[in-house]
Amino acid sequence: MSARIVLLVTSPRLPAGLLTAAAWDVVRSAPVLAGGESAQTTAVRAAGAEVTVVEAGATQALLDAVAAHGTAVWLAGPAGDEALARELGLRLARQPGLAELELMYGSWDPPGARLLDAVEVMDRLASPGGDPWKRSQTHRSLAGFLLEECYEAYDAISADDTDALREELGDVLLQVLLHARLAEELPEGERWSVDDVAGGLVDKMVRRNPHVFAGAAAGTLEEIEASWERIKQAEKARASVLDGIALSQPALALAAKILDRAGRIGLAVPPPLADTQVDPEARLGASLLATVAAARQAGIDPEAALRRTTLAYADAVRSAEQPPTS
Repeated sequence: MSARIVLLVTSPRLPAGLLTAAAWDVVRSAPVLAGGESAQTTAVRAAGAEVTVVEAGATQALLDAVAAHGTAVWLAGPAGDEALARELGLRLARQPGLAELELMYGSWDPPGARLLDAVEVMDRLASPGGDPWKRSQTHRSLAGFLLEECYEAYDAISADDTDALREELGDVLLQVLLHARLAEELPEGERWSVDDVAGGLVDKMVRRNPHVFAGAAAGTLEEIEASWERIKQAEKARASVLDGIALSQPALALAAKILDRAGRIGLAVPPPLADTQVDPEARLGASLLATVAAARQAGIDPEAALRRTTLAYADAVRSAEQPPTS
């Protein structure tokens, strides 16, 4: 068997010592070198393998170990030790007879692993010695920022700009993480964490999707939506079909939502007539509500319709602002 250097890369986001069978085989059968002490070196030693920390001259130390044992393992640090990999690659390209360089993944990031990094970064920012601005915030002071970031994500969707959407969703996630981190500072009995947020979401998704998680028949999309509503009503035990509607949303969207909820259970409550109202504001409100009701009957989203027309009007205003060309 030819001499080889195994560059063993592991995920820093998984528990130390959680390695593949192939990785354990190689660290138990060959000398292991590393650039510094870490949780991973501790775990490998605890499993009976010998690990030598090399503070300088790692390339030569690996070549010496290969010459003596035929195989040597470099246990890469959390960042992957790319500089050493390049140095080794160049050395072995000039002297290919010394050894073969093999990259082995002992563990790798599962989907969503970078969320752990985001939680860690936010914890540092909101902890003593972190960012004074974030540490001074409250749920109430951040409310406007959360709304603004959601609107910016909505704008990206409306513009079909998926790159912008990725960035804006990151800003929404920042708000979620910061709210969750601040909640950890609440009094005992009131506090919660991002794990509580995620855990509640997981439980809710599993409960409300029995066609996926409980072996129930999927049925049509309409049947799935009806099942979702039944489960939701059983969970919430609300007194009214209107309970749970976000009353702070824009009035046009709020009107459409209330009409939609009433229509779901077949309530035929006619909106007020404009002519019966006693003041101009109430008459205008009744007229607008009637327009929203007509849009719902026609299958049109009134919020999207008004937004589309308003943005077109804004373009016309900008065009009118341009000085005439000579």
